[in-house]
Amino acid sequence: MQLLFLRSEQRAYMILTCPQCATRYQVDANKFPATGRNVRCAKCGHVWHQLGPAPERDTESEVREAMAPAAAQAESAQSATAAHAPMRPLRPAAQETDSDVARGSFLGRAALWGGWLLLVALVAAIGWTAVVLRDSVVTWLPQSAALYAAVGLPVSPHGMDFTGITYLKQVEDGQIVLAVSGNIVNRSSHELTVPPVRVALFDGDKHELYHWTFVAGVTTLKPGETTRFRTRLSSPPLGTHDLEVRFAREGE
Repeated sequence: MQLLFLRSEQRAYMILTCPQCATRYQVDANKFPATGRNVRCAKCGHVWHQLGPAPERDTESEVREAMAPAAAQAESAQSATAAHAPMRPLRPAAQETDSDVARGSFLGRAALWGGWLLLVALVAAIGWTAVVLRDSVVTWLPQSAALYAAVGLPVSPHGMDFTGITYLKQVEDGQIVLAVSGNIVNRSSHELTVPPVRVALFDGDKHELYHWTFVAGVTTLKPGETTRFRTRLSSPPLGTHDLEVRFAREGE
């Protein structure tokens, strides 16, 4: 027996072949259940049991049925994970408001101005110290004496200074005598030894013409104490235009 199964757009058909005489018939497939039915050949009268067409497989249903166990297992695993990992309440993210931005900007400017003010105060303190204690600074850094002299600040590395320097030319016994006088002041906070004093004479081009040294009338001065000195030179060199009074350096 040969069975062919055809499907048109409207109906499904079966081609039956008689196993006795091989006569072929086209019949409606819907009339044959899956368990079959008995048919008889109209030509030879042969009767046989004809099975109906096998039901079509529902591919989508099969896929769903196959995936159902896996989906159930995944859902079960997810439920178990959720059971062991309870949800934590979410904390709202901190939001920066305009007031926060303004406060941060103000604090930044305040810190900047505070830094500048501190720097200015530090520079002022250093400058005040350099002026008031300039004699001590020159003692530690002798090369700084030229800087103080350039800005018109008298200094003395010995902690002493000259004040009231005057000079006078006069004729005595037919000779010209140069008299130089002034004061020596102890500006330090402790008693100091008075070093020898050096007087130098210069011409108009600042060339040294002559110099001499002498010892003041006292050997030491207490803090803030002042002593008066006077020295004389007979027949000073011609062309003398200026003079300088300072303490003699070692070896002079």
